Amino acid sequence: MTEEIEHASRSELRELQSARLRTTVERAYENVPFYRDALDEAGVTPGDIRGVEDLHELPFTTKADFRDQYPDGLFAVDDDELRRIHASSGTTGKPKIVAYTEADLELWHGVMARSMRAAGLEPGDTVQNAYGYGLFTGGLGFHGGAEALGATVIPSSSGNTQRQVELAQDLGSDAIGCTPSYALYFAETAEELGVDPRELPLSVVLYGAEPCTEPMREEIETRLGATGIENYGLSELIGPGVAVECAKAQDGLHIWEDHFYPEVIDPETGEPLPEGEEGELVLTSLSKEALPVLRYRTGDMTSLTYDECDCGRTMVRMDGVTGRADDLLIVRGVNLYPSQIEDVVLEFDDVAPQYRIDLYREGNLDRMELTVELVDGFDGDREELCDRIRTRLQNALSFTPDELELVEYGSIERTEVGKVKRVYDHR
Repeated sequence: MTEEIEHASRSELRELQSARLRTTVERAYENVPFYRDALDEAGVTPGDIRGVEDLHELPFTTKADFRDQYPDGLFAVDDDELRRIHASSGTTGKPKIVAYTEADLELWHGVMARSMRAAGLEPGDTVQNAYGYGLFTGGLGFHGGAEALGATVIPSSSGNTQRQVELAQDLGSDAIGCTPSYALYFAETAEELGVDPRELPLSVVLYGAEPCTEPMREEIETRLGATGIENYGLSELIGPGVAVECAKAQDGLHIWEDHFYPEVIDPETGEPLPEGEEGELVLTSLSKEALPVLRYRTGDMTSLTYDECDCGRTMVRMDGVTGRADDLLIVRGVNLYPSQIEDVVLEFDDVAPQYRIDLYREGNLDRMELTVELVDGFDGDREELCDRIRTRLQNALSFTPDELELVEYGSIERTEVGKVKRVYDHR
C-alpha cells in the first residue's frame, strides 16, 4: 500500500513543494542568523521566493557551513523544543550536529516507513537492524521507521556478526538493514559457521550509508538469496529516508520530494543541469522545523529522471550515486571515482567484491596501487587474470594502476562496525 502523495501529478507536487518552500525560507530567515545574513548578502528576501522556480536565487549551504556554525548555529528553534540531537562523523574535523523537534521525528519515521513499504516490507515483518545506534542517524532512523510501519525490530546494531547470523536464523528475520560491505561480511560469517546464507529467512537487504555498484548488489543478492534495496539519506537533511529503490522496479531511487526538493548542478559552476545529466545532487528540506536546510550541496554525483516508474510512483528518481564530488581521484591527469574502478573490476567472476586503493606521490608524480581479492578457491592463472583486468581498465577508463595485486580471499580487512574504507591516500 502506498500513500496517495506517491502517485500525485507533477503539478500537484509542484504546488505542495512551492508552498512548503515558502514556509521553509521564511522560517530560516526569521530564526537562523546564518541564513538571514546569507540571503541579505545575496539580495534575496523570503517574499522573492514564490515557488520552486525561484529556488536558484537562494545561496547554497555546504559542509563547511555546518562546521562553521558548530554546534547549533543552524538551529531554528529554542532548546526546549528539541527532542533529539544526532551528529554525523567528524572525519574531517568537528562533526555536523543535527537536531529534531517532535514533528521532525514524526516526519523522519514516516518517510522511513514509506521507504520500507517501497522496499516490499509489510506490517508484521521482522527487521533486524544492524546499523549502528548512537549519534549516527542510521540505527535510530531505521528503528523508528520499522516501528512506524508496524514491523517488529531486532535492534542488533553493528558488529558481533556471529550473533547476527544466529539472530536472523533463530528469530526469523525477514529483512536486515546494514551497509553493503557488512551484508557481504555477514554472508561470509554465515558460511564460516556452516550456515548457508541463502537458507536464512531473509528476503530483503536494506543497504545504504556507502556507495554500492550494481555488481556488488548482485553479489549481495546471490550470496544471501535476498532482494537488495538501496536506501539514501544524509544527516544534514534528516538521516536515512530521503530516497529509496522500490522492490518492483529497482530502477533508481525515489526521492520523497514532498519533503526534500532535489536539484542536480554542475559541481564546478553551480549551474542547474537538465534531467538525465549527471552532476552534484543538491537538496532543500521542505518540512523540517529544527533544522531547515536550503540548497545543501551533498557532494554526491548522480542524475534525475521524472518518468513514471513501473511501480506507479510519480516521484522523481535519482540514479545510484556514482561517486562524490570531493572523492574524485585525479591520478596522472585522469579523473576517476572509486566506484568506476569497482564497476570494472567486479565484471570478472574470479574476483571477490573486496578491494583497496592506495595513492602515493613519488616526486611530482602520483602513483596508484590497486589490491583486489580473488574468489575463494581460485586456482587459475593470476598473471593472465591480472592482464585481463588491466586491459579492461584501460579500455573502460583509459587508465591502469601502477601496480595491481591479486591477493587470496579474506586478505583485505573487513569492516564490522561503521563504513568501509576503500581509498587510502598517502600523498
